[in-house]
Amino acid sequence: MSVRDEFALDFARTERIGLEEAVFAAGKSPAQIDAILAAAEERGARFLVTRLDPDRHAALTYRDRLDYCPVSRTAFFGEARRVEGPARIAIVAAGTSDVPVAREAERTLAYQGHATTLIADVGVAGLWRLTRRIEEIRAHPVVICAAGMDAALPSVLGGLVAGAVIAVPTSVGYGVAEGGRAALDAVLASCAPGIAVVNIDNGYGAACAALRLLHAARRLTEAPR
Repeated sequence: MSVRDEFALDFARTERIGLEEAVFAAGKSPAQIDAILAAAEERGARFLVTRLDPDRHAALTYRDRLDYCPVSRTAFFGEARRVEGPARIAIVAAGTSDVPVAREAERTLAYQGHATTLIADVGVAGLWRLTRRIEEIRAHPVVICAAGMDAALPSVLGGLVAGAVIAVPTSVGYGVAEGGRAALDAVLASCAPGIAVVNIDNGYGAACAALRLLHAARRLTEAPR
């Protein structure tokens, strides 16, 4: 069996659901990733690569052809769509330690051509940092919030903003934070109504949820009356 036999790319996904397939690099060898990118090149296709750690990136034959961000561990292969504003999605990180997850969401949306506003270090431990920027956050119809430890920030935002709130619990925290499980449970148990929740550290999934919301809103406005 060759490396090419180890994957089957879904080039028709965009037509079905409006979202492109992404390459999840964690667990894949450099040879597998290179083979996937070579197959994409043959089709004239582009790809978003997620969870590409620096060591694996350095081992790729295609590394010099990737737009790589080590903070978010994402890479663009081929041309990303032109980012156009105004930003309709705010990405809010509770602490600086939550920024890598927030950046993954930001890069996923940038790859799809969506402008975003990233607002970092506004967690509830220093509530004044949030209140001084709350009007800026409210201006966006969709808010992605990355928070670890007790993940209180998504609940606070859920009580302050009218737009959709997508919570991303992160694995940031000590001891009983349990690698993000405490944050996940806290957001799932939130008393703020209507908060959507994705899995721990899943900035990519949060961005895709935001894209689905925007796609649904566009279909509603374009539907015949």
